[in-house]
Amino acid sequence: MHEVKDAQYIDGYVLEIEFEDGKRKKIDFKEHIYGEVFEPLKDVERFKKFRIDKQLGTVVWDTGADFCPDFLYSHAKEVRKVG
Repeated sequence: MHEVKDAQYIDGYVLEIEFEDGKRKKIDFKEHIYGEVFEPLKDVERFKKFRIDKQLGTVVWDTGADFCPDFLYSHAKEVRKVG
């Protein structure tokens, strides 16, 4: 199981996430925010207010929404390292 160590807001519904293995990946949540618990996150200002839950090892929102870290790892695209 993968764990989220850090995350940064990029733009729109995109976060760049650092995992425990050191890989940094970007994921666009736009297609994944549907359903009752995720609906409030369609407001980008609310989407931006995520935090890392160290116990769960993933990003969470105050709506109770979260994503399994393995889902994030498998759906995100690795960020190319420059240099």
